[in-house]
Amino acid sequence: MSKEQSTYEPGLYLIPTPIGNLEDMTIRALRLLSTAEIIACEDTRVTGQLLKQYSITPQRLYSCREHNEKEASIFLCSEVKKGSRVCYVSDAGTPGISDPGSLLIQTAIEENIPYHVLPGATALIPALLQSGYSCDEWTFLGFPPHKKGRSMFIDKLANINHTIIVYESPHRIVNLMEELHNNTQLQVRPMYLIREITKRFEESYRGLPQEILAALQDSPAKGEFVLIISGSN
Repeated sequence: MSKEQSTYEPGLYLIPTPIGNLEDMTIRALRLLSTAEIIACEDTRVTGQLLKQYSITPQRLYSCREHNEKEASIFLCSEVKKGSRVCYVSDAGTPGISDPGSLLIQTAIEENIPYHVLPGATALIPALLQSGYSCDEWTFLGFPPHKKGRSMFIDKLANINHTIIVYESPHRIVNLMEELHNNTQLQVRPMYLIREITKRFEESYRGLPQEILAALQDSPAKGEFVLIISGSN
């Protein structure tokens, strides 16, 4: 272990991972993952492949995902109290942003243990900048509800006048664009839709909901989507 690597104190570290391009890992993130006593993650198989790409052999991989996040958070914080460096990563992107991680931070606060959130890859910021829409004021709402509360979610979007960012899956993106087109307030707002951001087959669409919907029907919907809705002013 180098002198610089050994300076990392025991604590909890939330580390972003690439959302597509494996080069989007920071030097600090790699050093922490290389020296952590425990690397907690959503899926040990996914994280194991990522670590293998960087020739990192974890001391211990520990699953912390939605179904066990409460119990896992308590355990991980107890390990920090014992003097361990614990790193948490989601499968892709920044933990806590439409992914597990928030409960882990809340537990760290309650247990009064040191925690650090590293900057890094997340889909919403590059998508927002690429849209060209105003970044002065914007709202990120994550994924729309699948069924219950979905119509209320659409109405909520219509009542927000500034830039909006939402995520959507390939299975529901066409349905979402149809819902936006059917809303009289949203159908006239220019939008920017991007999929597979940072990946080889990154693709984007720009226009009114009806125009984006027509473009989607000409090509299969694959990959996670980020939708940017321009402000109404």
